[in-house]
Amino acid sequence: MSSLRPALMPTIAVVDDDTRVLESLEQLLESAKYKVRLFASADDFLNATCLTEFDCLISDVSMPGTDGFGLIRRVKQMRPELPVLLISGGHNRIVDAEAEGNTHQVIFKKPFDGCALIIAIEEAIKASRSFD
Repeated sequence: MSSLRPALMPTIAVVDDDTRVLESLEQLLESAKYKVRLFASADDFLNATCLTEFDCLISDVSMPGTDGFGLIRRVKQMRPELPVLLISGGHNRIVDAEAEGNTHQVIFKKPFDGCALIIAIEEAIKASRSFD
């Protein structure tokens, strides 16, 4: 893994309406030495947080209320450089993303490979910091 994490301890926000997914991602990310904050909905995230405290956002695509794509649109208006990774349990939502022109987003289909997710997080954070 990269030398990025030990010095800076990036903070990852995870948004998903499934508590099992939240708990699983919390364990995975903490084992990789990230700080983690969990949110049960996009609206909880948008209402409860200051975006400047996060180095990366991971969001489910399909959630009640504001979905993952709606969350990305709102987050990118406030903090366009924040890396966002999406997770989806449904293939149809991935096809919808491509139809909406969201092919630039990284979408992990559940169940996803934890190591691949960690690598994607590291790459996204490095890329966003290179623009600072």
